[in-house]
Amino acid sequence: METAPIGLAVVIVLVLIALAFDFLNGFHDAANSIATIVSTRVLKPQYAVAWAAVFNFAALFVFQLHVAGTIGRGIVDPGVVDHYVLFGALVGAIGWNLATWYFGIPSSSSHALIGGLVGAAVAKAGVWSLVGSGLLKTVAFIFISPVLGFLLAAAVMVAVSWLCSRSTPARVDRWFRRLQLVSASAYSLGHGGNDAQKTMGVILLILVSGGYVDAADKVPAWVVVSCYVAIALGTLFGGWRIVKTMGQRITKLKPVGGFCAETGGAVSLFLATALGIPVSTTHTISGAIIGVGSVQKVSAVRWGIAGDIVIAWILTIPCSAFIAAVIWWLAQHLS
Repeated sequence: METAPIGLAVVIVLVLIALAFDFLNGFHDAANSIATIVSTRVLKPQYAVAWAAVFNFAALFVFQLHVAGTIGRGIVDPGVVDHYVLFGALVGAIGWNLATWYFGIPSSSSHALIGGLVGAAVAKAGVWSLVGSGLLKTVAFIFISPVLGFLLAAAVMVAVSWLCSRSTPARVDRWFRRLQLVSASAYSLGHGGNDAQKTMGVILLILVSGGYVDAADKVPAWVVVSCYVAIALGTLFGGWRIVKTMGQRITKLKPVGGFCAETGGAVSLFLATALGIPVSTTHTISGAIIGVGSVQKVSAVRWGIAGDIVIAWILTIPCSAFIAAVIWWLAQHLS
């Protein structure tokens, strides 16, 4: 099902909405980047968001655009995408992001976007419009990314505990306050590298639908730079409501635990981004924080809070898909 090209004015509006989503992605997910370093009091919140924002943007110089390609070509068939589908997808993702931010729920901006694309595309053309291989890979990592973050963070925590067994707590705390600056930088780099590329993929779809680039073309440089700038600015403003949930309510963290959680999360994000898999940074860091807490003591993890977060994860794709489908239908019938 081929669609008519989108006019320039509509393309501009959709690109601006996509960049607004990218900003909200950084705003919503700022907690992922800074919660551990704020809760351990290594940095004050205003310095932590600036630190994270710098490394969100620095991802521009580190990662190739594999994730953008997956979003732009590997979730829904570009041939069914038109301005109604794109508008529904973006509004569905933004709506779910704002709702979960308001209630302080660390849900996934990434999966909200994917759910939005799926919901709008299925509303228009049915399930045949979905690209099974890309969608299956993405859905699989809903479960793999938090488990990977959990295992890596737990392994780092065990290794650090063994290596520091003869050091005094004060000395360990002093060293890991410094090292946590490095681990927080790495995590923010991975966050920017994976999440900004998702918006690049959507803008690529917009440009392909408008006939301005070919589906096989590379993402234009102006799109890459603008997406990294938007997510960095969003992080700079910070979604403070979620910081307490991520940094304090799941488990209490010390600098050594913050370092291990961020390191495990960063390695997971670097791996997923290299493989072109759009993962949830929220899922990844949550799994890493739980991994650190469970190594220290199973009862140190507030499993009830963790369970509430998992429920939000499960609801994200279907809820954002439903919102997107409704917005697509309204846009179709009211335009």
